[in-house]
Amino acid sequence: MTTHEILTQAKQTQPEMSSVSADKRNRALFRMADCLEKHTERILAANREDVDAARGQISSVMLDRLSLSADRIRAMADGIRNVAALPDPCGRVLKSYIRPDGLKIEKISVPIGVVGIIYESRPNVTSDAAALTLKSGNICVLRGGK
Repeated sequence: MTTHEILTQAKQTQPEMSSVSADKRNRALFRMADCLEKHTERILAANREDVDAARGQISSVMLDRLSLSADRIRAMADGIRNVAALPDPCGRVLKSYIRPDGLKIEKISVPIGVVGIIYESRPNVTSDAAALTLKSGNICVLRGGK
């Protein structure tokens, strides 16, 4: 599937995401964090395979970025929980005024739709991007670099 096809499919799904309640989005975020911690050993095993496959292909700095530890996974889960605890950004009135003719004008925050992110060698970006976009009612498409 091409990047364009993935983004097009995500765009078609986005209206469903923007209608999901803040409570449901927060519950999903807390569940994501819990699952990261629950499956730490499986994640670490898969990460070791990724690091082994990358050895000799990328620099030692990039290998360090790619490498996970139980502490890094815990920090990822904590980051997701921190995002869940933030106020809901959707539907927040940012500015409001009444025109001389009595018409009320409001600037309201809404999801922007689909957020595409290209990155490499940072597993924590996956959880950070997923948490931030879910919290804000958006769809996230993550693509690896090289």
